[in-house]
Amino acid sequence: MSGNDSTGNGTPRRRRRRSRRRHRPGNGRQGRNQQQNNDQSNGQTSDNQGKRNGKGKGSGQSHPNSRNHSKNGKGGKASNRSNRGRGNKASGSHNRHRHNSRPRSFDEHSNLPISVETSAGGLVLSGLAEAVQPNGDVDFSAIYVALIGRLDRRGRLLWSMPKGHIEPNESQHATAEREVWEETGVAGEVIADLGTIDYWFVSEGIRIHKTVHHHLLRYVDGDLNDEDPEVTEVRWLPANRLIEHLAYADERRLARQAFDSLADLARAEANAGRATPR
Repeated sequence: MSGNDSTGNGTPRRRRRRSRRRHRPGNGRQGRNQQQNNDQSNGQTSDNQGKRNGKGKGSGQSHPNSRNHSKNGKGGKASNRSNRGRGNKASGSHNRHRHNSRPRSFDEHSNLPISVETSAGGLVLSGLAEAVQPNGDVDFSAIYVALIGRLDRRGRLLWSMPKGHIEPNESQHATAEREVWEETGVAGEVIADLGTIDYWFVSEGIRIHKTVHHHLLRYVDGDLNDEDPEVTEVRWLPANRLIEHLAYADERRLARQAFDSLADLARAEANAGRATPR
């Protein structure tokens, strides 16, 4: 053995075997080029896949089928699960709101005691005879009616016909004339029946069935005032604007009936030679 192959003691040196490096893709220039080509290919594939999923760069809108793609992936499941949770929560809240906002029917108050009330009132008409033109036509803007205004709980001024309870041993006509005077300050005389309204409501734990008889009254005397504590405002309105001012549908229905009979009433007043007191 040569000196290079032994130690100073004469012990032969062991040669270390060099392990052969296996050729891996990506080592060396050729491998790096191949790896870059693979990365570019994978990047294009990822971009294309992202575009198909609505997540690609530069994609402003989701693809119409992106929902189906996301359903099949883990992210899609989480998204769908999250969306379902939000949807159910919102739906439940909406249903609870609808349930709580349902109007109560009177079946829920069927165990309450019942009270029956009867009232009377109506419309005072001024200027009937003067509204008749020489050719017999009637100018409805020259006929005036008295309405009362009350504030509701929201502070809105609601216009309606004057009316009130019928006292014992009092006729409907007498009640209508008295209530009109108490609530408007003017005196009237019943000249025609207009119609009846009835409705139910609950007050202080009692179910009340109320019937109101309405009449048409001829103006006799007096000036409007709002001294009644239950009345906020009193006003004369032209008859052709009556329907649009009334707050309640059942009174608007009666106002239409009154409007249909005003022409005949006005002509009757004119033919009788009656003039509206000034």
